[in-house]
Amino acid sequence: MIQNTNRIIFSALRGSSGKTLLATGVISALRKQGLNLACFKKGPDFIDAAWLGHAAGHECHHLDSFLMPKEYVRRSFVSNSAAFEGALIEGNRGLFDGVDSKGSHSTAALARELKAPVILIVDCTKVTRTAAAMVLGCMHLEPDIDIKGVILNQIARNRHERVIAHTIEETCGLPILGTVPRFKDIPLRQRHLGLIPPGELPSADAIVAQAAQLAEDYIDLKKFCIIAQCAQPLKAKALSHPSLNRTISPTVGIIRDEAFHFYYPENIEALRNAGAHLIEFSALTGKALPQIDALYIGGGFPEVYAEKLAENISFKKSLKSAVDHGLPVYAECGGAMLLGKSIQWRDQHYPMAGVYPVSFGWSKKPRGHGYTILNVRKSNPFFPAGMTLKGHEFHYSHIIDSDLADLPYIFEVKRGYGLNGKIDGLCYKNMLATYTHVHAAGTRQWAPALVEAAWMYKQTIGKDKELYSGKGPFISDDQSDLKCRISL
Repeated sequence: MIQNTNRIIFSALRGSSGKTLLATGVISALRKQGLNLACFKKGPDFIDAAWLGHAAGHECHHLDSFLMPKEYVRRSFVSNSAAFEGALIEGNRGLFDGVDSKGSHSTAALARELKAPVILIVDCTKVTRTAAAMVLGCMHLEPDIDIKGVILNQIARNRHERVIAHTIEETCGLPILGTVPRFKDIPLRQRHLGLIPPGELPSADAIVAQAAQLAEDYIDLKKFCIIAQCAQPLKAKALSHPSLNRTISPTVGIIRDEAFHFYYPENIEALRNAGAHLIEFSALTGKALPQIDALYIGGGFPEVYAEKLAENISFKKSLKSAVDHGLPVYAECGGAMLLGKSIQWRDQHYPMAGVYPVSFGWSKKPRGHGYTILNVRKSNPFFPAGMTLKGHEFHYSHIIDSDLADLPYIFEVKRGYGLNGKIDGLCYKNMLATYTHVHAAGTRQWAPALVEAAWMYKQTIGKDKELYSGKGPFISDDQSDLKCRISL
């Protein structure tokens, strides 16, 4: 049994209120003072978590009671924060926004589970006294949520600040922990899926430093720390990991570069805990796949880097050859697009690996955005038929030139969009590609299944040194049999 005391949640009245910028700034500013904070992101967002982790200098973990069991949420938080002086958790959307009218799986629900005090960030654009009414409403909607203070963001001028601050302090009895003025140039820039990730920006360190300076100038960091220290003790069992019996580990490759970097750290940890030796490489600069026994391709921005991916012909040929010869591959969202025939981006078509005859186009609005629930309808290398999966999707891309009725899909979509609102999951031999991102803590079978497939491959096909030249053993590509098991 372990426990952690110092913690705080940054929340807001709605999304896009400045939570990530201010949380990044506070983490970095306190780090400069020698106070190292654990950082967490509530919800499935990869990019916000990347900025928090960049500021903290270590991984940002995710907490989400939809994607993972509630007990795991508490155990993960305590385990991953026990070695730090405290923890900052960034919420998502508004404080009470969940998956239904009751606010299930909201930031408020997480605050209740972790017994964490909450700081509300209020975007004060075009509002004065009404801001106090919104804060007061949050205090009374669920009175057991421990709201401890307010940060005013987007303040226009001194009078604007005085009116709002005085009204909130007088009406709500809450301290104002900071007033952040309206800036013309916000350090964190936006793109179609949200913020541009730090891994794509050479100026990421400078942006974090700018955010830290903002926190030092406009937020009372001492009061922040005092509030964090007032959190009630929180106890939980430490996370446990399975013991490994194999003396030789299969090698699982992970494509990680500017185009593909949406990975939950817990997923990477789960693969390692299941017995995999992990190596990372780039689809943008690598000339061919290294010698691996399975491949995990996460999401990202293949459309932004489509031209560069298209130019790397040798890597794509190597990837297709490996899949054709039975390499186990699990691909999510952007990874699924890499395996397709082409990507249409800004009126240009860019050829991809061509593992399956599907081209991806682009919509002006998201095709899929939010939590997903999938029923596994057919056999595949990783999940048994009849299983239900929970995950998340966020994509503007969609299939533009294939008849979905002819595709060997694996999942029936019960919630979400997937390929067309009804189906998701394309299976070819030992490859499964899907728009849904699963979290290893909630989909416990995923990591062991991928490592087991890698082990089987290592013992059979993986011994053929000529695999990537296209001369390796052949697996039937008869897609009427969707078991997709490794066979010689």
